[in-house]
Amino acid sequence: SLKVFGTVYQLNHAIEDGMMVRLRARPELHPLYNFSLQMVDVRPSGEGSIKKSFDILFAKLTKEGLFDESRKRALPYPPARIGLITSNEAAAYGDFIKVLSARWPLMEIELANVRVQGDSAAGEIVAALHHFNLSSDPVEVLVIIRGGGSSDDLLAFADEHLTRAIAESRIPTLVAIGHERDESLAELAADVRASTPSNA
Repeated sequence: SLKVFGTVYQLNHAIEDGMMVRLRARPELHPLYNFSLQMVDVRPSGEGSIKKSFDILFAKLTKEGLFDESRKRALPYPPARIGLITSNEAAAYGDFIKVLSARWPLMEIELANVRVQGDSAAGEIVAALHHFNLSSDPVEVLVIIRGGGSSDDLLAFADEHLTRAIAESRIPTLVAIGHERDESLAELAADVRASTPSNA
């Protein structure tokens, strides 16, 4: 067994005893603790642990009122300018642009090209949300999209910091993650949820 050191502030996902987790850590040699690991990131791994983590965080944020319908705002329709937060290499981006171009060819899109999967995805999306919200000439709507994938692939959208950033956005938000059967905390915190990026 190895000692692993970290802080509660590094936990972006709910974890508890018995869960399978994936830990990213930095090895250290210490005069008192010998060989140990300094936690960089920890997240649930495997469908059962991811679902359990989702349920714990969902209950916590529901109790705080983060998903209340009374907090939801209507989106301006049609907006003249939108901020799109996604990866420009993803199929979801192509689908969204294709449908939007056919329906609203004159709409202005400002793209924040971010990772939508992996360890840095949630942080990049949060940074994009802050960028748009701090702009002196803000867009009218923020749209966050990502296509389908496994529970592990979509884990960034169950991140507590990202969920809170979406709920706190002063610009109305529209979020569409995965397929119709997928449900993310990010979508639940948004003003409007769409079942797929094309529907968004």
